[in-house]
Amino acid sequence: MAFTQTDLDNINAAVATGEMSVEVNGRKVQYRSMDDLIKARSIITSELAAAVATSGTRHGSYRVKFATLRGD
Repeated sequence: MAFTQTDLDNINAAVATGEMSVEVNGRKVQYRSMDDLIKARSIITSELAAAVATSGTRHGSYRVKFATLRGD
């Protein structure tokens, strides 16, 4: 099942407001407890992170240090 950033945003909004009903992956899902909702958020977060890791796209910064040698 491929989750999107929108799915994660919907889950985060539900956690913030205490709402137990969320639209995830195009379907309306009713969670039984806040714990279930937080577990779903964890699953979606990890799957999105894995998708970014396997896409080959790197985000971040690099430090490059150049050194020169003088021929004295």
